[in-house]
Amino acid sequence: MKLTKHFSGLLFVVLATSPAWADTPLERHKVVDGVYAIVGELGNRTLANRGNNATFGLIVTSEGVVLIDSGGTYQGAQEIDLLIKDITDQAVVAVINTGGQDHRWLGNDYFKQQGAQIIASEQAVLDQNKRVQDQLISLSNLFDAEFMAQTVPLTADTTFKDYFELELGGVVMQIHHAGPAHTPGDSFVWLPQKGVMFSGDIVYVERMLGVGTQSNSKSWIKVFQTMAAYKPAYLVPGHGKPTTLAEATIDTYDYLVFLRAAIGDFIDQGREITEIGSLDQSEFVYLENFDAIAGRNAQQVFIEMEWE
Repeated sequence: MKLTKHFSGLLFVVLATSPAWADTPLERHKVVDGVYAIVGELGNRTLANRGNNATFGLIVTSEGVVLIDSGGTYQGAQEIDLLIKDITDQAVVAVINTGGQDHRWLGNDYFKQQGAQIIASEQAVLDQNKRVQDQLISLSNLFDAEFMAQTVPLTADTTFKDYFELELGGVVMQIHHAGPAHTPGDSFVWLPQKGVMFSGDIVYVERMLGVGTQSNSKSWIKVFQTMAAYKPAYLVPGHGKPTTLAEATIDTYDYLVFLRAAIGDFIDQGREITEIGSLDQSEFVYLENFDAIAGRNAQQVFIEMEWE
């Protein structure tokens, strides 16, 4: 395995889908040979999904498997591993955490016990450490103490500032942290030989993205542009099924641009945050979770833009 550390457009995707086993909401989607998406539910974390309400990635090489994000709990990681074993006999030798959300990293310990290297940006690790107690408390509202006792927070043993390159079995994986987006340490993973991009939480499709207190909507737009400049033929988002850059642009980039422009006008008109509920976001009502998230997104972006 060769590790190199550096500091510093589109086809419609036809995908094969099958569940790994009957009682999991996870679905396997083949993107190209040796590359898979593991797609979780679009809704909230639940007992049934073990905290895996996100999309994960899998790269199978002749020298082992690289997993993109490790799941939301120890048991969530187990479910991902069972799905991997349904695809290949190769072991997981590396896990890339694309950000600081719980489902990106709280399964790390499970895979570390099997000998996997854990890789993440420095900012992702800082964010994970900052929010871990809140994340565990939130999960403990869903799962009992016995369930939660198995989930041991473990951050990456290999970190990078802006860029990290991993080569395994002849497959090159370029990991970029281009700035804060949904979380401060979000990264995207580019496979130049295969034309595949794993975006982590930089991209949501099918469901409305969430702008939280940890997010930076202004930088998120720039990070999306940096990612899009690679013109991936296939894009595996952080939430939703594998897609094209065109769909990702509509569901994520266009929404962020719209939201900041609309709220900028709202502020310029001298209106207050107490009136933000009147902001018309109906253009994006087709996205799942619109009713639950749209208003909160507007409030958070209003607060962010007031201080810019």
